[in-house]
Amino acid sequence: MNYKFADIISDTKIRQRWEKVRQYFFLRESTYDMTNRCNIQCEGCYYYEGDKQFAKENSELSAWKELMQSEKARGITFVVLAGAEPSLVPERCEVCYQVIPLGAIATNGLKCIPKSINYKIHISVWGNDETSYRIRNAKNMLSRQIENYHGDDRAVFIYTFTPKNIKEVHEVAKVLVENQCKLSFNMFSSPVGYSGDLRHNSDTLKHVYYTMIDLLAAYPEHILFSHYNAIAHTHLFGLHHLYGCSYPRMNPSTDIGLGRSFRQYRADLSWDRSVACCVPDTDCNDCRHYASGSAVVTARLFRHATDPDHFKAWLDYIDTYLAVWVMGYEKGNNLCETAIEPPGYELQEDTRN
Repeated sequence: MNYKFADIISDTKIRQRWEKVRQYFFLRESTYDMTNRCNIQCEGCYYYEGDKQFAKENSELSAWKELMQSEKARGITFVVLAGAEPSLVPERCEVCYQVIPLGAIATNGLKCIPKSINYKIHISVWGNDETSYRIRNAKNMLSRQIENYHGDDRAVFIYTFTPKNIKEVHEVAKVLVENQCKLSFNMFSSPVGYSGDLRHNSDTLKHVYYTMIDLLAAYPEHILFSHYNAIAHTHLFGLHHLYGCSYPRMNPSTDIGLGRSFRQYRADLSWDRSVACCVPDTDCNDCRHYASGSAVVTARLFRHATDPDHFKAWLDYIDTYLAVWVMGYEKGNNLCETAIEPPGYELQEDTRN
């Protein structure tokens, strides 16, 4: 059956969700490395690949304020503060918040970011405390993260799945839920040239998928995720293959969308379009980052607006993305609880290393 869009949104639940999410289509992001310093060193960290780690930090708050003002003037409405570790420079984060009040901060959670900076706080979790100590060289990491952000409605704990920590997510999720913390999921995506054993394969991808689905069923009130998120991020093929990456690094067009608006600033406030993406120095063929999907999947409205099932799956993805990234947005119940294959991609030879 060939559906018209009007037919699809004639369903009351679909129309209500569409009206809810479309109010946020004004969001236009760029990302900013706040510092090249970190208080831990993680195996497979994308930041310490490539040239960006060698940028000389600009510590002048006036320069950061001027940058944010110019970003706002060119239409940026949402900022993602990352780097190495932005919690080490809260005064810079505060300047960004005062100019552009919508945004998120990616942090390891070991240092509390002041409440005056009312951005979403994404706290990276790579396993239980034993794994964190082995891979991240930090003791008692989860308990310290929870102590800093327990009861903080800014906080979302982001569990990054590697081939080695799949089983222990149950233990971690239980602790987070007991402490009334929100949880979402990420996939380890290899940095360029990475040859370690954290890279996923077809077996681990399948294992992660079923683990995500089980956890979503067990903790629906605490886990910000959907079936379609699980499918998109654990597919044999990465996000670029499935959807076509919208970020400048893989998208030569400057006509519209992220190809025109997105920039990834280094700690010296410079940027380079040829390498600009939300997680620079990632192997694009292996990219399954939750941050990438927030733009790459959401940009494919027309691919999904072909039938009610695909559109419901896409709306669930948007609803999840907004709940994870935007302060004040509350996630609704997922509309689609079946396995929906990503539409529009071609089955080609797997080019991953």
